[in-house]
Amino acid sequence: MSAVGWLNSEAFALFGQHIKWSDMIGNTVGLAALALGWRRSIWTWPAQLVSGVILLAAFASAHLSGSAGKQLVVIVVAAWGWWSWNRGKQQAQDGSIAVRFASWRERAFLVGGAALGTLAVGGLFTAFPTLSWDPWPDAYIFVGTVVAMYAQARGMVEFWFAWLLVDLVGVPLNFANGFAFSGFVYVIYGALVLWGMRDWWLRTRTPALEGATA
Repeated sequence: MSAVGWLNSEAFALFGQHIKWSDMIGNTVGLAALALGWRRSIWTWPAQLVSGVILLAAFASAHLSGSAGKQLVVIVVAAWGWWSWNRGKQQAQDGSIAVRFASWRERAFLVGGAALGTLAVGGLFTAFPTLSWDPWPDAYIFVGTVVAMYAQARGMVEFWFAWLLVDLVGVPLNFANGFAFSGFVYVIYGALVLWGMRDWWLRTRTPALEGATA
């Protein structure tokens, strides 16, 4: 059996749901990446990159082009985010990454980009049904993930809000498409997102601890 074949084989069944190795491993690594993001550790990016590679194989085999495409974007943005954080221009005094709230102009860019991107990708999936079983939810998650990771790379607190909005659709979509472990993990993601949001929010209120540029 090939590596991809093994990754997409069944690991075990839970409550009538069939859990695939790729679904379980990829999302466990993704969960660790989110926790590292909460800690503002640069290791969040290589973890997201590895998670993206594994989940790419999972979603591609299920013919979920939007979710598979999302993982390709995750890989590219993770590499960019890793490079961006490595530059050290947003480094706090404790060696982690300094965070901030986005300006109103940046927020408008994020919201507008998410809306237009979802319309464009959703329209593409609707025009070519073979690209996705669930065109609009798939497009929403795809674009929402890009927006969230972009905001994270820029050190914006709003990235947590973007992830929370992605989770609200991601949980039912993953259960509906047979990725039960992804659905379970997305629930845990929600709790981590709220915790991480609180931590980053408090960090923005203690500029003395964040410091200036490195």
